[in-house]
Amino acid sequence: MIVASAGHVDHGKTLLVKALTGVDTDALPEEKARGLTIDLGFAYRDLGDGEPTGFIDVPGHERFVRTMVAGVSGIDVVMFVVAADDGPMPQTAEHLAILDLLGVTRGVVALSKVDRVDAARVAEVLAQIRALLAPTALAELPIVPVSAVTGVGVETLREHLLALKRALPPRPVRGNFRLAIDRSFLLKGAGRIVTGTVFSGQVAVGDAVHHVPGGGEVRVRGLHAHNREAATAHAGQRCALNITGTGLREGDLKRGDWMVAADAACASQRLDVEIRVLPDEPRALANRTPVHVHLGAADVTGRLVTLDGQAIAPGGRGLAQLQLDRPMHALRADRLVLRDQSARRTLGGGVVIDPLPDMRGRSRDERRACLAAMAASSAAEALPAMLEALPGGLDLDAFCRAWNLASAEREAVLAAVPLRHCGSSAIALAETRWQALETLALEALRAFHRAQPEVLGQGERELERGLRQRLLPGVFASVVEAAVSAGRIVRDGAVLRLPEHAPRRSHADEALWKRVRPLLADDELKAPVVHDLATPLKMNAALLDAFLMRAAKQGLVVKVSAKRYFLPSAMARFESVVRELAARPPRGQFTAAEFRDRVGIGRNAVIEILEYFDRIGLTHRAGDLRTLLDVKRR
Repeated sequence: MIVASAGHVDHGKTLLVKALTGVDTDALPEEKARGLTIDLGFAYRDLGDGEPTGFIDVPGHERFVRTMVAGVSGIDVVMFVVAADDGPMPQTAEHLAILDLLGVTRGVVALSKVDRVDAARVAEVLAQIRALLAPTALAELPIVPVSAVTGVGVETLREHLLALKRALPPRPVRGNFRLAIDRSFLLKGAGRIVTGTVFSGQVAVGDAVHHVPGGGEVRVRGLHAHNREAATAHAGQRCALNITGTGLREGDLKRGDWMVAADAACASQRLDVEIRVLPDEPRALANRTPVHVHLGAADVTGRLVTLDGQAIAPGGRGLAQLQLDRPMHALRADRLVLRDQSARRTLGGGVVIDPLPDMRGRSRDERRACLAAMAASSAAEALPAMLEALPGGLDLDAFCRAWNLASAEREAVLAAVPLRHCGSSAIALAETRWQALETLALEALRAFHRAQPEVLGQGERELERGLRQRLLPGVFASVVEAAVSAGRIVRDGAVLRLPEHAPRRSHADEALWKRVRPLLADDELKAPVVHDLATPLKMNAALLDAFLMRAAKQGLVVKVSAKRYFLPSAMARFESVVRELAARPPRGQFTAAEFRDRVGIGRNAVIEILEYFDRIGLTHRAGDLRTLLDVKRR
């Protein structure tokens, strides 16, 4: 069990932790000098059940609320401290609001410093505390009068904490390992140590984990769980990892980062969330309000963009997107706290619905449908709803990562839903949507053949554009390929046609094609222009160009420019070179010179080929660099 103290500055939190554990958690010289907790303090003690209980002592001063939030994220129980002489104070209320926003429901209230007041004052503060707790999820917490100086009530407080520990249901060890880093330091003889609370999953010595955001893979060389050397650690424990490896970037490791399993390694600058504004806020939380976002031990600035563009009233709830100034690691159901731009006041908080939203081309209705699906109680319930909400394809990797599904959980969830994978990618469609898309393609080809019976078929990209369907990259190609494999569509050179369709080509064109084709010499990737072809054929260049335009409509050749044509097989080889060049790390981009060096043809032909790929949407040019467009990047 992890217990965190909370409450106003100088209400005796550190002394109570020392009375319960024997450990003075104010370890910094400045804390000793000022008598003020500045950073998180940690202590461990067997309360009487034979197992250590972890205590996190958090600062109470308003300047250190950021540190307080880092300390109470992921805890099991709160020890809420209110001094009998002062009674509830500003940080008493703010700490309580933060605990409520983070979903903390178990704990005990320590009414401290009762040795300084009489019985009437104790009764008065008890009533104030009850009124303060009443509107929160902590309303029924027991209140224990206590004095860390005289020892009054300390044993009762310990018994309450032990009872809470015995009643605490074990945290399920599911999902991928995630540890929210709250300290990072070097230990002589061991190397880099990171500590934090394990949010989910488990980790063992020797495991590979990832530092996010922005870090690489490291290995766990050793670990402590609840201040004891251990072979494994799991959700609900305080954990210290001794890490090493080539992915370790010493300067980048800091409070607010995470150590996670590979399948949970993600970060985003956009989070779709449900927000609750505190009822005592003086004004509504307006659209595009600048905020500090606290999640785990992280504090990242950004803006709150409401879904409908309207403000969220005090005490109200609303759907919004947090647009962050730098990437933050988060997964679905993570709780967060929002503070104002100056980090002086808590505004509200909420829960993450979709940590990896893909907003490209998404309508507001589609986004609402996605949020409703992701708000389901389980991934098994959410998956069919997401497939329905995203008829253009669902990224299964992003979905499973958002739900923090470990490998076995992923397999079970995906096996229970009828879906079709798009080739070897993680994109999938609902089975019914797949069939409907194939039917649309067949009907569109049939209509094309009726309108242009003399043409062999239609290009795949032109066919997809004509359907006017918003599809993720690779979806339509997978549907077409399955239809080709099943014999319902025929791929004939550069075009698609129905099996029963045969173009009406004249005898003259058939004879000329037999003379032209050998001159295109696709095996050598030659790049002749129309005039160069006309000379050996001893025919007028304009007449040859007219024939080649007819041949392009029939899929026999691909028209790259006004004067240059290639066989479909040659274009396929050019495209494979483009994909190979674009796949190289780290840029994922290439230049015309690099393409020319690979294919070995003249610069003019290279530029015409690449401009053709730009026109059909395969690539995008920015200056001297080109990027492959139909690669989905997140």
